[in-house]
Formats: sequence, structure tokens, C-alpha cells
Amino acid sequence: MALHDASAAVSGYVQPEIDVRALARLLDGPYAGVRDLVRTNLAAHSSVLEDAERLDRDAFRERVRDIAVEMAGTGQTGMGFPAAYGGGDDIGASVAAFETLAFGDLSVLVKVGVQFGLFGGAILQLGTARHHDAYLADLVAGRLMGCFAMTESGHGSNVQALGTVARYDAATGEFVVTTEGEAARKDYIGNAARHAELAVVFAQLEVGGEARGVHALLVPLRSGGRVVEGVEIEDDGLKMGLNGVDNGRIRFHGVRVPREALLNRFADVTPDGTYVSSIDNPDRRFFTMLGTLVQGRVCVGGAGVSVAKVALTLAVKYAVRRRQFEASPGEGEQLLLDYGLHQRRLLPLLARTYALHFAQDTLRGQLHDVFSVQDDPPQARRRLESRAAGMKALGTWHATRTVQECREACGGAGYLAVNRFAALKADSDVFTTFEGDNHVLLQLVAKGLLTDHAGEFEDLDQLGMVRYVAGLAVETVIEKTSAHKLLERVRDLLPGGDRWDQEAGLLDSEYHLAMLRYREEHMLAGLARRLKAGVDRGRDPGAVFSSVQDHVIALAHAHVERLVLESFTEAVKAHPDGGNKVALGLLCDLYALSTIEADRAWFMEHGRLTVQRSKAISREVNGLCRKIRPLAVDLVDAWGVPPQLLRAPDLLG
Repeated sequence: MALHDASAAVSGYVQPEIDVRALARLLDGPYAGVRDLVRTNLAAHSSVLEDAERLDRDAFRERVRDIAVEMAGTGQTGMGFPAAYGGGDDIGASVAAFETLAFGDLSVLVKVGVQFGLFGGAILQLGTARHHDAYLADLVAGRLMGCFAMTESGHGSNVQALGTVARYDAATGEFVVTTEGEAARKDYIGNAARHAELAVVFAQLEVGGEARGVHALLVPLRSGGRVVEGVEIEDDGLKMGLNGVDNGRIRFHGVRVPREALLNRFADVTPDGTYVSSIDNPDRRFFTMLGTLVQGRVCVGGAGVSVAKVALTLAVKYAVRRRQFEASPGEGEQLLLDYGLHQRRLLPLLARTYALHFAQDTLRGQLHDVFSVQDDPPQARRRLESRAAGMKALGTWHATRTVQECREACGGAGYLAVNRFAALKADSDVFTTFEGDNHVLLQLVAKGLLTDHAGEFEDLDQLGMVRYVAGLAVETVIEKTSAHKLLERVRDLLPGGDRWDQEAGLLDSEYHLAMLRYREEHMLAGLARRLKAGVDRGRDPGAVFSSVQDHVIALAHAHVERLVLESFTEAVKAHPDGGNKVALGLLCDLYALSTIEADRAWFMEHGRLTVQRSKAISREVNGLCRKIRPLAVDLVDAWGVPPQLLRAPDLLG
């Protein structure tokens, strides 16, 4: 009997049969047709994986551009645009298409993301009919290439402090766009170095000598392939990865664009130079503009999960082929995945990938709902922005960690470029940085929790947030976070009364949820107390916030992990009985317990985990790994990564 079957036989556990096709249909969800279209296109263009190594940088950039345009012709890249301009009128479908595209070459993914997500999305969400009519049809078809010029050399995450200026000249009815110093040059801008003809440029708007904050304008970069007068473009050069994307630096030297170039959904300038906006508060106006671009974060987080799927598919399939060391005399060498340590390395990552997949389903649905209705409630949009920020952080960190672990688990073979890990690692690493630095995004998540997404929380910078929390009575903070009420709820759900956390079953989903909810709410109350105590002692609010940033990040991380578990638990409960539900239940248990185990120090410090129970959780994690081991190949097959994209002869045979 194989090692992974032994304990199961003793316990009476019956291994479930997985219906891979049915599981794949569940994972593809309502967008199965869209995902299959993308898979077909990826398979047709799979030679781009070799092109990335064979072609020089200039030739590879052209190849990537050609593929992006060809994919546009199939409709897969335009799903989120209005049908009137050649789109599919389905934001959820556009996100699903992007997630699936991440199975393939990531330069193609990012090229598509820049062209259709960032450039196209900005025109769609920030512009009005005059911009839509002029540009969207050509953009959706790939005839008009553009870029999204937000980030500057001196200003990345702090968008409100951008240095590019657009001054209105009432005499000519034009904006004059100027790069004010080297820190204000636009940098790392995808599509800028070679292909973009038009840029969405974020700049400080000045009208009649008065600063009006950051707005977006359309500024031509090239005409007939030549850079236009007043624009200076420099190639960013060789990067760590994604060298099929032409990132560049842009400087504007008094470039004039017509008044109508202002993307004017939220603010406009009349011909005589009067600034008008439907949103009076400048901070709220700024955050409203940025909030419309949240789809980028949703897409990047989902792409990170897809990268993890590719890495795990390779590593798991290799681990059931490769043998190493003789386990017992005369039995030959043992398969890698039969080793407990190898299971421990890969299978919790497999479970976390499934968990993040279902959490991404929830997030994608929220995005689709919020953007598919007119005048959606501000609270719903804020919750979406917070969840998107947190999921982007966890999804992309998970990709980076999983690619590294899977590469190591494939030994020397994993280091060969032909086996894909080199490209996966180099090309996905920057996911943790673009569309928002992950640590900055988690601070945004925590800010929303601390202020309970208060009606005016956009007005609160970090200092305002500290003052807001400090202004609450400690009792109000505790009541707001309701950690003590949580304990009462837990006692009702689980056996054991005050000893609920010691006597509940380790595989009870209510226990898993209670532990993660308790951690989050306790952290929230504790952080609020720290902020208030610091201000009460007369310390500078900025210094107070800086001193608790580690707690801020821990709180946000705990919050998002709780959301992920809730999504996974709900998906398992909703699934009909059978082998697939059993398998998903095992994965959900493994995700929950490995998450608790990873933070066991916190739970023990706060009296929610005894030494004995902590050890029992580790034993249970090992047991779950043994149960999932014979299911692992079916579980990765259900992700549907096209075989042409695995491209790993040394790993897969």
C-alpha cells in the first residue's frame, strides 16, 4: 500500500472520485465560453513562448503587438466595452477573459491590459460620448494603440502629488501640458516606447491660475509613426521581465491639446475658462475618478491566481513522474509527491489557489454588479474598491510565492527556460508592484475598516484617519468592532461555551470562520486603541500612524483572508453532494487550517490556541495533504491550462 493511502485506510476514509469535466465547468462558471475562446487563442499563438527566447527585443515587441491585435479581432479583448463600439457589454466576461489570458505569455497579457484595460478603460470610464465616439471603435479593434500615463519617476503610489501640469489657455481654448522637472516625467508607461499613438495623461489641472487637482486628458504621442513635436519619449530599457512590452518615459514640453481633450465625465472647463464639476469636494472628486479604474486591480489579482495555477500544474505533474530515493528496500525509488514534505510544500498552495479562485469569483461578480447599474450606492463602490485592493495584494503575493516554491520543487529541471518557470518568475514578479504597491493597497483596506467606510472617508488622508479614530471613545471603537459580541455568536454556533476554541471540531467550518473573524476584529479594536492612545499622549498623528503600520498591514491581511475563506466556504456549501464536493471540502479545510497554522503565534498569544491544539492542527494539515495527494492531478487538470502552454518536456515527459 502506498504511503498516502495507509492512514486513510485506518480511519475508514473513502477517497472521492473527481469528475474533472464537471469541476472544470464549475471553475469556469458562467464564462466558460469566453474562457474557452481565450484558451483556443492561446493555443493558436503558443509559439510566442519560444519567440520570447528566440527573438531580439524589438522583434519580440512587434510579435506581442501583432498577437494582441489578432486577439482583438476575435472579440476576447473587447468584452467590457459597449456593443455599439464593437464590444461585448459584459464587464465580468472581460475580467474572466483576462484571468484566462494569464495562462500564456505574460507580455501578451500586459500588452492587452495596457491597451484595452488601462487606456481603453480610462477613455470609457472617465470620458463622455465625444471621446467614446471618436476613439472606442478603433481602440477596441486594435487600430488605435494607446497608453495610460499616470505614474511618474517621483510619484508612483501618491497620484495626488503628480507633477505634470495641464494649464488652460482661454485665449486659444487649449490645455498646455508640461513636465515640470525630472520627478514629473511619466515613467514605466507600457506601450509608450514604441506603439502608442495617443496617451491618457494624468496631470494637475490649472484653470485661471487656480489648481483644480489631478485630471486626465488625451494627448497625442505619435502621428504616422513619428513622435509629435513637444513630446519626448525614451525607452525604459531592458527589464527584469515582460520585455515584449515597450515601457517608456515621456516628457511634455508645452504640448497643446484642445479643450475637448479633457476626459470630462466628472469635471469640465468651459470655453471661457470656467471650471465646472458635479462633485464639489476635490478629494472626493479625485477618489471617484480613480475608483472608476478599479477593474485593473481586479484583473491583476485574478491574473496572479492564474500564474499560480500554471506553476502548480507543472510542479504537481512533475511530482507524480519524478522518483527520488528508495523508501523501502526492493521497492524502487519513491515518487516526489508521496513524500510528506513535498505534499506540505505544494498542496497547501494548491488549496490556497482554489480559495483565491472562488474569492475572485465573488469579487468579479461585485465588480460586474457595481458597474452594470446606474447610480450605484457609494457604499457598494467603496466596498468593491477595498476588496479589490486586498485581493490584488494577496493574489499577486501568492503568485510570487507559488512560482518560487514550484520552481524549487522541480529541482534543476525547473531552472531551465524551456520549462516555463524562468518566464513565469521574471514576468509575474512586477504584479506585486503595478496597479498599486501591495503594502499601500493593504493600508487602503485597513483605512476603510477603521473608518467603517464612513461617508466622507475619501476626505481622510492617513493623518485625518488617525484623528477620526482618535476622536471616538474607546468604548465606541470596541462596540464598532464588536469582538466581544463575536464571542457570544461563536458560543451559540459551537460547542464548548467559553472553551469554544478548544472544543470545537478541527474540521468544523464554523470554527475556521470564527477563528479568522475573531483575529480580524481583535486586530481592528487593538489598532484603533493604539491610534487613540498615541494621539491622547500628544504625539504627532503622522508619527502615530507610522509606528503602527505593521499592525495596519496585519489587520488588512487578516481581513482579506477572512473574506477568502467565506467565499470558499460558501462555494463548497452550494455545490451538490458528490466526489467533487468532498474534494473541495478537503481543500477548504486545508486552506483554513494552514492559514491558522501560519499565524499560530498570534492565536496562542491571544489565548485562542493551546499548545496541544496547535499541534493537533499541524497533524490535521498533514492528514489533509495525504488525502488530497491522490486527487492532486485531477485538481490541477480542472483548471484547464492548455497543454501547449505547459511547454515543459523535462517536467512532463
